Amino acid sequence: MRYLNKRAELWFFIFAAGIYAVFSVHLYRPYFKFFDGEEYIFALYPFFGALGCFFLSRRWIRSFWASVFSGCIYGFGPYLLGLAQYHPTAGMLSACIPWFFLPASVFSRIRRWWVGVPLTVVPFAAIPVFFRLAGEYRLFPASIQARLEISDLTGILAPLVMAKRGITEVNLLGFYHVPIAALVMGFFILYLSRRIGVVIILFVGIIPAFCKSFLDVSPVIWLTIPVLCCSVILGVGLEGLSKAACSDRGWLLAVTGVMGGLSIVSLLLASRCFQVFAGLAAGYGRLLVQTAYMYILGAISVLIIFFMARAKLRMGRLRLIVLCTAMGIDIYQGAIFIVGRIF
Repeated sequence: MRYLNKRAELWFFIFAAGIYAVFSVHLYRPYFKFFDGEEYIFALYPFFGALGCFFLSRRWIRSFWASVFSGCIYGFGPYLLGLAQYHPTAGMLSACIPWFFLPASVFSRIRRWWVGVPLTVVPFAAIPVFFRLAGEYRLFPASIQARLEISDLTGILAPLVMAKRGITEVNLLGFYHVPIAALVMGFFILYLSRRIGVVIILFVGIIPAFCKSFLDVSPVIWLTIPVLCCSVILGVGLEGLSKAACSDRGWLLAVTGVMGGLSIVSLLLASRCFQVFAGLAAGYGRLLVQTAYMYILGAISVLIIFFMARAKLRMGRLRLIVLCTAMGIDIYQGAIFIVGRIF
């Protein structure tokens, strides 16, 4: 049985790699004619990062499709795609971080802190080591002045609007729109399971991103680790939504309420944009309306799961089809838009 499981995981890995490869080629193919030499790395590191996150998530996620979307959110999310505004090696470093976490995820099963803690430190240590080596070879992955600002946090809820502002003016964050539902559910599961270690890793990665550079590391690169953690949590939440029982109706309603609230906020902001003199902000208004539609789509998807749970209908595959279809549409449109703004 263990042999069959390992062989199945190998086929899952190959299938996921094929999905990411096709998506990456489709995403960047219109711009290949402008690429020269090292610029092809722009199409490589989203694939490599997504595959690493997929492989890492298999430690906690049993659902294949939940892991696929976990990797997709990391590799093709606004943050990793937005690193293209810097040197290509910046994105490649972030794509390697999930692979550096693999030893810690494997050995965490033995529940020995003196083994798990040093292995967890490896990805954090890899970042300054990489910047030191890059400096010796006259490579500068990202500016040491590039750090997270409070205004950049808007991108968590409206990444496309931030991308339209100007890719060189802001640091892109966020996980698109529909995936926020799975992320919220993932944090609920994280709270109930009391995974303190994950919360510590999140904050250790977030705090340096707001601070000035130290160890000659660009502050924005530290965001790689919390984005990776949130991507895995999102996959856990997606699997939780697909398996939610009747007793989880309260959590499902809470997620629906969050998505509905975000759609209302987006529409209110859109109305403000349309009121700007001479329609100067009409483009932002249309993007905010699209954002609201995506949040409504996410709310409807979770509401369908709620009624299925209320009727005590498991139907896990149908739930995944509903959720993954909505998330896939959102990710595809968002990634196409962001890459188009960069190139």
